[in-house]
Amino acid sequence: MIGFGHADQVLSDAQVEQVVAQAVEAMALDGKRLLVLIPDHTRSCPLPQIARLLTRHAAPRTSQLDYLIALGTHPPLTEPQIDKLLGILPGQRDQVLGDSRVFNHDWKNPAALQRIGTLRADQVRRITGGKFEMDIDVTVNRLVFDYDLVLVAGPVFPHEVVGFSGGAKYFFPGICGQELLDFFHWLGAVITNPRIIGAKHTPVRTTLEAAADMLAFPKFGLCMVVKGHDLAGLYFGPLREAWSAAADLSDQVHIIYVDQPYESILSQAPEMYDELWVGGKCMYKMENVVADGGELIIYAPHIREISVTHGKLIEEIGYHTRDYFLAQWERFKHYPWGVVAHSTHVRGIGTYEGGVEKPRVRVTLATGIDEATCRRINLGYRDPASIDPAQWQGRPGRLYVPKAGEMLYKLKDPPAWQKA
Repeated sequence: MIGFGHADQVLSDAQVEQVVAQAVEAMALDGKRLLVLIPDHTRSCPLPQIARLLTRHAAPRTSQLDYLIALGTHPPLTEPQIDKLLGILPGQRDQVLGDSRVFNHDWKNPAALQRIGTLRADQVRRITGGKFEMDIDVTVNRLVFDYDLVLVAGPVFPHEVVGFSGGAKYFFPGICGQELLDFFHWLGAVITNPRIIGAKHTPVRTTLEAAADMLAFPKFGLCMVVKGHDLAGLYFGPLREAWSAAADLSDQVHIIYVDQPYESILSQAPEMYDELWVGGKCMYKMENVVADGGELIIYAPHIREISVTHGKLIEEIGYHTRDYFLAQWERFKHYPWGVVAHSTHVRGIGTYEGGVEKPRVRVTLATGIDEATCRRINLGYRDPASIDPAQWQGRPGRLYVPKAGEMLYKLKDPPAWQKA
């Protein structure tokens, strides 16, 4: 494996270029077609820098170098949004990327997908410890089969569904179809966010790796560990190995341990979270350190949508705990499981007994989503204009997180419900 990283310092531009240049050499790209899977704008990483380095070092050796945005179910990016993602001024894409093309994943289009195999029921039973036993068809964007090898270039962070993002996750859900996507999101929700997030080895990760093993072409990783606007680490190698090294460093860089939970947390969403579907990360990364009965406020005046893709479904089911759905599964099992999973992740854990739901914490939106909608989807409401972050700074039992969603907060001495 190629690359290095440090928990207490960032890489220089020269070090980053060194890793990319060595990676290009190791892939033996002469005359080959290379597809690079990249994140969309909801993930922090120096993608413009990486794209320019690949253009400099890889493009002259390949017969074709293209990019596929691993959107999962996020909305497709417009051409101006793609330019912004890659740090390109309008009309200058050819000057930056040469003849490289940039594609959006199209998860809802059957014609864009190819079935590559099935996770068998007995295999699913073993992976999930008996929680599920069902056959799951595995599909992937057929574009990958037009290339000789695929490079995943993206960041690794603690993640609410899989444990740590990156690696095989760029294939599933990044460029896959709905069946597997829905399954493993619900699997993560059943296990619960507090027990999954920040854990390196999880049943969900095992599921993704099993699906990735069905792809016969060479799969490499250029896995980043982001610190602020810089890289603390950059690792290249076979995808699983590069991801593993990045996850180990992310564990050191992206997790903050605290002594006591907080009664009130103001979790501010950065501009890159432009809908609650991704802004929910402000809850996922903080749930473990909200006190029982406490309040988590997602502060994001710029968010005006629940979800462009899934908003209508979320308004139908609302935001509820896992136990609420499990107790009434016949009523909800026909909804997309990934949407149900998102609902539980935003609402957090809780109980449902005797027809009464009792979430562990209160979740309040201080966003551009109106009060009536917040109440209808079972979340609290605050007027964002009434929020003064200073009221959460330096006060006992309160915490203000100015750029929430990437750093994971955990208790030094966690209760049983947080332990895997």
